[in-house]
Amino acid sequence: MKAARATARGCAVRLLLAAPALALAGGFPAAATLEVRPGRAIQHAIDAAAAGDVIEVHHGRYAENLRVAKPLTLRGVGRPTVSGGQQGDTIRVASADVTIEGLIVRDSGDSLRDKNAGIHIQPGAHRAAVLRCDLAYNLFGIYIEKADDVRIERNLITGKRDYASPRRGNGVQLFASNGARIEGNDISFVRDALYVDLSHRAVFRGNRLHHSRYGTHYMNSYFNLWEDNDSWSNRGGIALMEVRDNVVRNNRAWNNVDHGIMLRTVQDSVVEGNVVAGSKRGFFVYDVEYTTLRGNLVIGNEVGVHLAAGSTRNLVDGNDFVGNRQPVRYIGSRDEPWGGDAGNHWSSYLGWDRDGDGRGDVPHEANDVVDRLTWRHPMTRILMSSPAVHALRVVARQFPVLRVPGVVESRPRMRARDFDRATWRRRLEGARDAR
Repeated sequence: MKAARATARGCAVRLLLAAPALALAGGFPAAATLEVRPGRAIQHAIDAAAAGDVIEVHHGRYAENLRVAKPLTLRGVGRPTVSGGQQGDTIRVASADVTIEGLIVRDSGDSLRDKNAGIHIQPGAHRAAVLRCDLAYNLFGIYIEKADDVRIERNLITGKRDYASPRRGNGVQLFASNGARIEGNDISFVRDALYVDLSHRAVFRGNRLHHSRYGTHYMNSYFNLWEDNDSWSNRGGIALMEVRDNVVRNNRAWNNVDHGIMLRTVQDSVVEGNVVAGSKRGFFVYDVEYTTLRGNLVIGNEVGVHLAAGSTRNLVDGNDFVGNRQPVRYIGSRDEPWGGDAGNHWSSYLGWDRDGDGRGDVPHEANDVVDRLTWRHPMTRILMSSPAVHALRVVARQFPVLRVPGVVESRPRMRARDFDRATWRRRLEGARDAR
């Protein structure tokens, strides 16, 4: 039996045995380190390894479709490449407690039905970790299905960029999973950079998401944290749909074609400290209730906030709306009050502050009859500085028959908070040049 085991491990050049008979953490026998060099098969080493072993794959190109069905670590030395030959999954993880790090994983198949992926983490493969890998020319970069406490950290993921967007998979897809940590990844040229469905209590932090349909696409997912991510040059930056109890904090979304942050059918969530800039719509808010929008910078968008479908009973306070062509586009039958203790700042506010308390003395109507006019007839924007337009605003306030329902703030903040104006000016100029 021992002789057969030694033969099976012939691909290993070096075998390092740990001193204890049992590993302290997992109860596995003492871990061994096996080495694989070009000309040898990684799968042979995987099959020969014991639970808890480490397989070190040296620099080279390995044309294999791997299946890891036991707890072990697959570690690249010198960035080796594993190519799936454009068939199936390049690596399939079929066991809990598998770590994959330092590899270039590429060339999966292209079957959307079979969800071909560079790395496919299948149901039950809990606590899998993919660390510091490059995933290139895969349909799905990493597909995570019914596996909990997965870590996806500091990977570079690019899709099949020569495919049309509907034929691509997502960069990282998370389905029916809990407790994931998706941090520090750079994802581009996929359908959606991060697609999250029926997955809860996850952390998405420090990711760079660009040149895709959506930077992130949430569906039916609760108690998640989305923090300190950058999303740019997508169709949409961040899209949260049919979710509750989420925190979206300190992200930056700019130069996205359609929207910076979409909130659609959202309850009991907090959206704070974000920057949305240079998009057609900074925020798209549809059917949102009991949600806090606080401390966000909404700058240089065609429309600052598009508000519709009974989005009410929300706290919208402490935000800065600066340089948006139309601050708010509101569809509703009654006024929607915004503002609170901090007050929102509106660069379009035409009121005054006679008592010097930093708050406007007259209410700000962010969606008055003039805003409606410019929405329906964009060419009227050339008249915005004319005395006639100012007179129309005054007349509309004095004669309610001309007034339309809109967003109203009783005491707007007079000054914007400090922010890096030079940086956002450059990014907005870049957004205009890109279009």
